[in-house]
Amino acid sequence: MSASGPASLEQLRQRLAEGVPPGCSDDDSVRRQWWAALATLQEDFLLPLGAQQGVWLAAPLPALHEPDLLQQLQGWVWAPAELGDLLQAGSPLLPPGLSSAPARAAGGFQRQPLLEADGTDPLLLVLTPRLQVAMALLGESGQRRLVVRFDPPTLSAALSLLDERLQHTDPQQGQRLRQAIQALGPLQSDEQLAQRFWPRLAERLAAMAPSLTLQPLVHRSSTTDASASTGPSSELALLEALTHEVRTPLATIRTLIRSLLRRSDLPALVRQRLQQIDGECSEQIDRFGLIFLAAELQRQPGSAEPPQALARTDLARLLEQLEPVWRQQLLRRSLAIELSCSPELPPVLSDPARLETVLGGLVDRFSRGLPAGAVVRLSLQPAGARLKLRFSASEAVLVELAEPAAAERVGPVLSWNPGTGSLQLSRQATQRLFHSLGGRLAERAGNDLTVFFPVAQA
Repeated sequence: MSASGPASLEQLRQRLAEGVPPGCSDDDSVRRQWWAALATLQEDFLLPLGAQQGVWLAAPLPALHEPDLLQQLQGWVWAPAELGDLLQAGSPLLPPGLSSAPARAAGGFQRQPLLEADGTDPLLLVLTPRLQVAMALLGESGQRRLVVRFDPPTLSAALSLLDERLQHTDPQQGQRLRQAIQALGPLQSDEQLAQRFWPRLAERLAAMAPSLTLQPLVHRSSTTDASASTGPSSELALLEALTHEVRTPLATIRTLIRSLLRRSDLPALVRQRLQQIDGECSEQIDRFGLIFLAAELQRQPGSAEPPQALARTDLARLLEQLEPVWRQQLLRRSLAIELSCSPELPPVLSDPARLETVLGGLVDRFSRGLPAGAVVRLSLQPAGARLKLRFSASEAVLVELAEPAAAERVGPVLSWNPGTGSLQLSRQATQRLFHSLGGRLAERAGNDLTVFFPVAQA
């Protein structure tokens, strides 16, 4: 333990990474690795062991999400202060129905405060008599990596750091952790575990479609430290954390669904239902990812220019590629879509990667209040030094629709739509998203949205 204070969780991550080659991943890809590793650990290794005692320690949110494991194992979670009211001891964020399960001596978790020096990258340690593992994400931008360790010396060093931390910040919980580990008895270590884990992780990653919405949980920098304790900043940090917590089980469900869809013996009706569930999961993962991205932009200072470099983007081609995906999404709500692009349109300046997600969110936002049978019309055409992308609905629908109720703002990013009963991005948050992508959003009364993109110079 350092003389200046308790051991930090960032020190623990660095200890786990000793001897591991440097990473070269971006944050999107390393988050996919983390989610796949969580699912692989729980479904392919922990659950097959059956009922067992054990302990788990995680930050900055509960990482385990399998109900059987959460009921069997004792946990300690280092979480942001903004989540204090949600993460009560013994009451993790579980799937519906588990909260009414009978309380047990084991199970649940104790919440511990997350300090600024801890960082917010995910961390998880699990100890059972027959399996011990530590997982973490770490690294600077462009050098991110997933670290998974099974070797006893590294795990012992990690536990020593956590014991130091608890003895400094909460001696009573430190003693409880020691007692829980001692109650496990002799620990058996499978030397072949790593050789079996990584191939299974690779198989699961291959089944996960890339998503542009697997964003970091919380970004903190010197530009936001001064305002970290203000109301809006705390509210945004909570929103970011909750969107992460929603997407994690959805991504696991989607992975399981896609593994089932690979089977050739599924009845046609079952396959159809699974494909519908897959589509709904993907839509909600993207929706909550967009909310996260909007919150992340809101936490950045003022009206600074977009930090990312914009590139030449063939917007017409991108829309043609996305149109079948949007058609399937709208079909689930009995809506149709029509796309028309003027011929030989020039490229625009934007970020094609994030633009795909943001446009999908705008299609969802625009279509939420439309009745069944409506047609969402998208048109792309020149407008001077810009291209104009217009969203409109069929005229018959516009005549039938009553004056829409005004959206009620519920925070810096979200608004409540009384007409649809759903949360959606506020107009200001949506405009800022498009500004970060080089575009400008104009929203008129009624069902009419227009986005202008600057034409790229030759």
